[in-house]
Amino acid sequence: MTINLSAASLETNRDIIIGLGSHDPRVAEEAARLFLDGWAETLMFSGKSGNLTKGKWDKPEAEIFYDIAVSMGVPPTSILLETDSTNTGENFKFCYEKLKQLKIVPKRIIVVQKPHMGRRTFATFKKQWPQEANDTEVIVTSQNISLLRYPSDCVGDLKDVITVTVGYLQRMQIYAALGYQIPQEIPDSVTKAYIYLKKHWVL
Repeated sequence: MTINLSAASLETNRDIIIGLGSHDPRVAEEAARLFLDGWAETLMFSGKSGNLTKGKWDKPEAEIFYDIAVSMGVPPTSILLETDSTNTGENFKFCYEKLKQLKIVPKRIIVVQKPHMGRRTFATFKKQWPQEANDTEVIVTSQNISLLRYPSDCVGDLKDVITVTVGYLQRMQIYAALGYQIPQEIPDSVTKAYIYLKKHWVL
């Protein structure tokens, strides 16, 4: 469910863009770019800290991302913040609660996430966004970047990225069984790649 958006079809623009907090500031850059390209009139950042950002910054992920967006030209008055969530499920539950308090009921949402977490993010949204708003349309997107170009000072080297990706896939299966997200079909080729990478790349 991860889609790379282009400015070629603005008739599909959404009510709000939600950038999910993480250790990768490029999520904020992509969310800001989409806003500046006219994909929505409101930009929201969500996140306090998670497993990969605890102790990394001296303020919540959402505030770090806010600073990036403002530095790129997004008007501060167009940005909403949710600064309490510590995981993807809470991102969506707390964003919904914040928007409801503000009497904002988006029907079409763009969610910006890291490129290797798109499917899990979609599955989590479909489970955690309240059922009373289950007719909400969602697109999950990310920066268009290859695996080999993705490593950085913020996200680590290639082995770090692969380790995190393998963990995301493992949790996608476990979390569906626990009811945290909707089930996703995982092709045999992906399962085989997961087993290989877990054996040869992950500590």
